[in-house]
Amino acid sequence: MWVTWKERGLGQRKIFPRADHISCHAMEDYGEDLNANQHCRATGDATLDKAIYQWITWDKNPRTRAQIEALLGDGNLEELRRRLCARMAFGTAGLRATVGAGFALINDLTIIQSTQGMYKYLDKCFPDVGTRGIVIGYDTRGQEASGCSSQRLAKLTAAVMLCKDVPVYLFSTYVPTPFVPYAVKKLRAAAGVMITASHNPKEDNGYKVYWENGAQICAPHDKEVIRCIEESLEPWAESWNENLSDSSPLRKDPLEDISRCYMEELASLCFHRELNSRTPLKFVHSAFHGVGHNYVQMAFREFGFSPPIPVPEQMLPDPEFPTVSCPNPEEGESVLDLSFRLAENKGARIVLATDPDADRLAVAEICDNRWRVFTGNELAALLGWWMLLNWKDQHPDAAETDKVYMLATTVSSKVLQAFAQIEGFHFEETLPGFKWIGNKIHELEKKGKVVLFAFEESIGFMCGSMVPDKDGVSAAVVVAEMVSYLNDKNLTLSQQLENIYEIYGLHISRTSYVICYDSPTIKRIFSGLRNWGGKEGYPDSCGGYKITHIRDVTTGYDSSQPNHKCVLPVMKSSQMVTFTFQNGLVATLRTSGTEPKIKYYAEIRAPPGNRDGSSLKEELLKVTGTLVEEFLEPDKNNLVRRSV
Repeated sequence: MWVTWKERGLGQRKIFPRADHISCHAMEDYGEDLNANQHCRATGDATLDKAIYQWITWDKNPRTRAQIEALLGDGNLEELRRRLCARMAFGTAGLRATVGAGFALINDLTIIQSTQGMYKYLDKCFPDVGTRGIVIGYDTRGQEASGCSSQRLAKLTAAVMLCKDVPVYLFSTYVPTPFVPYAVKKLRAAAGVMITASHNPKEDNGYKVYWENGAQICAPHDKEVIRCIEESLEPWAESWNENLSDSSPLRKDPLEDISRCYMEELASLCFHRELNSRTPLKFVHSAFHGVGHNYVQMAFREFGFSPPIPVPEQMLPDPEFPTVSCPNPEEGESVLDLSFRLAENKGARIVLATDPDADRLAVAEICDNRWRVFTGNELAALLGWWMLLNWKDQHPDAAETDKVYMLATTVSSKVLQAFAQIEGFHFEETLPGFKWIGNKIHELEKKGKVVLFAFEESIGFMCGSMVPDKDGVSAAVVVAEMVSYLNDKNLTLSQQLENIYEIYGLHISRTSYVICYDSPTIKRIFSGLRNWGGKEGYPDSCGGYKITHIRDVTTGYDSSQPNHKCVLPVMKSSQMVTFTFQNGLVATLRTSGTEPKIKYYAEIRAPPGNRDGSSLKEELLKVTGTLVEEFLEPDKNNLVRRSV
């Protein structure tokens, strides 16, 4: 019995045996270069058969091609469909997924396809892309099983551009993620790509794209890039030449110039160099097995400090992240134990921890013999106060404050809004993700405005606007100077935070998450919130507390607006619903753009002068606890609760 590939849905008439194994010799007319003893199994699923055929035809990495062939040989059709019958989409931080074989994962082929699409779109947008070029950076990730290290993926990204005569500024070694957007602006490049998965598990990697303004791409660019990728799926011959970046005259290494310029410009955020040079304080820094060690050391020297004490077990890059269960300093005490022990041994009061690609920063301070890890919202209150204090010192004319802005994502604390109401500057909020902040900065700067500070609650901070993205390197040294200044006045970070709350009002927040690997479950949970009790409409209370307003960014609904339409842009591709309660508490449920999580954020505020936060905290915990149990139903939906 015989069957044609046309009957299988591949559209070309070539006869093969209907038996489970189809000789690969018979496919030679299709231009395949397969080993004679390999076999391609017909699955009976036309879509899957086509995807398998494409993969084995196009993938030239023997390790990832072998993964697909092994799954095919084992008859594991479900896993093959998961890997091959879906494509990654640009999320909050570009592409991010597990490293492995398949169109749904990060690997040589999908990076090549993505870059080919990028080239096609850039060529449409920038007639001068052939002179402006693009910037490419990478972190230190690398999975031995697939052979897809960040460096290799960066070289393949470069090869795609170079083979089309587009100049490439490819860093010769790993760099912090903020160096790529900084270089894009400094070099006036058309775009930038950073190969990183930030603080994700070691099995992951990613492809983060920046536009000419240094901000991460968002609509409509993201959708247009995806469309161009789908039009350019078959790899060009030269796209596989990873050595092209070593020989092409169009490849330039920006490392030395960008490192020097970055540090020189960073000095503009240093306001008390003399004080820094004589501070008795010691700082401990953990690079979390990532790229941050060298650059944080340089930043400290630029500010006049002695270098921070590195955590030796975590200072050098290691893609296995051997000393932490999760390479994310946002997890707090559970991953900062080595830093705490070293600090106690060395007599250091402050711990600074950058995540593996050095764009986020965690800070801890020892208080009454106990370590306090500040939340992203608490650090933002301190950094916002600090940046405003120094701006006012340098710009005594109050009228100038009117052109000053601070920004935060909508799920972050509204403490900067409280600052703005009293101090006379402007505050704006954006959708979650620094791509929205970066693009808003570009809009404001075109109007002659000054963005002093921006943040997202997940320990992402931007001090000044030299980098239109979160930056753990600059944030680390700015925090150190703030600590030094406060110490000179016999104040700790904790004490200053209390002073801030006394003036601007107490802000108590809680942020956490549950893990859900099943997309239909997530969809069902949020659909249930929009059809509460089986009827169209949202819940009107939670835990006995009345809900006064609902904002659903996914659908564009906002009950607080006269026309019931969201002021923020609609995000149909993700889930996010915000509840405002009668007691002033605001809580948001949203899906993560980079991880299999449903995150929840809540904040309750008190007017200035109210120092008693115990009752507010109790209220916050009660409402958020009930919100999780009633709205998410973790046990019923098999959600994994956060372990810390």
